[in-house]
Amino acid sequence: MFESSIDAFAEPLVRHFLGIFFLMIGVQFTARSLGLYARNGFSYIHYGERRSAGWWHRQLFNVFRTLILAAVVARIFVDIDGWFGVFPALYHWPVLVAGMACLITAFGLVNYFQAYMHEQWRSGVDHSQGQHLLTGGPYSRSRNPVFMSVMLGQLGFFLALPSVFSLVCLVTGVVVLMRQARVEERALSDIFGDAYESYRRRVPRWI
Repeated sequence: MFESSIDAFAEPLVRHFLGIFFLMIGVQFTARSLGLYARNGFSYIHYGERRSAGWWHRQLFNVFRTLILAAVVARIFVDIDGWFGVFPALYHWPVLVAGMACLITAFGLVNYFQAYMHEQWRSGVDHSQGQHLLTGGPYSRSRNPVFMSVMLGQLGFFLALPSVFSLVCLVTGVVVLMRQARVEERALSDIFGDAYESYRRRVPRWI
């Protein structure tokens, strides 16, 4: 009875949190990208050549990001959980709250790592970015701390809405990020040459 009462409190809390969280993520990313473009006169978002691996990764990521946003906002107002294939055994407050905590932690980490990159931050591969290779701070322990943080967020989404839908999003997201990491590392090797190869030998791809 006690656990059921906590579930009754936590479930709508996490439900509303997901809708607001993903809506604000979209607003933040869009506003930041537009502000940087207005200030510096070039886009910080790079899709790569049309139909290249990086381009396909970006398209797939955008599709899933749109589906997730539409789903979590819609379920605030309409009970559509039956469409997602929810796992009843996991749909309890400890799992839901753990998912919310993972999402908040991932949000903080992504923002920290991107702020650490400062003007070197890009989304995708920018072949004109050849002045300086970032190897200090968190990038001295992992070559892809932002991607790892995004994976943590994807895990958080699965825990906050444990379902077939969120599991597909998690698996697809992790696979795309792992593939994109290899795409970006090949590009960095082309841009920075021996300096990047030396860095790659010292620092693991993940952790």
